Amino acid sequence: MKKLFLTMAVAFSTLIASAQFMAVITYNAPEDGAEFEMASLTDNMGIGYALNDGKYVVGMVKAGEDTYDLWGRYNLKSNLYMSVQMPMEEMMDNLTIGLGYSYSVWKGLCIEPNYSMGLKEDEAGEREGSFNIGLSYKL
Repeated sequence: MKKLFLTMAVAFSTLIASAQFMAVITYNAPEDGAEFEMASLTDNMGIGYALNDGKYVVGMVKAGEDTYDLWGRYNLKSNLYMSVQMPMEEMMDNLTIGLGYSYSVWKGLCIEPNYSMGLKEDEAGEREGSFNIGLSYKL
């Protein structure tokens, strides 16, 4: 049992040491007539873990007050990426896909404009997409 625990501890520590984490925030613009609130930033923040030299990123993002979504990213080119986000419940019904561009500003800090839309149509038979502005920081 001690050997198993030690092996897991060494494997986990090397994973952390060679890993690259990414913190992300997506800005939600207030609706017409509403003022800016800090919740516009803090409702959509998350953390991801980069795999395969940063080609893939997987993580969790806060989606509202008490809910969290799984999200992933596949880097198509150095700055162009495809993303997917899904809630913990009814994943395939509320799956969102998107395409974005990561513009490096300063030492790992990036501004990321992106466009995302739901995979399934709503009750009216429409799919509404949204243009978002986000920030990411590679730790």
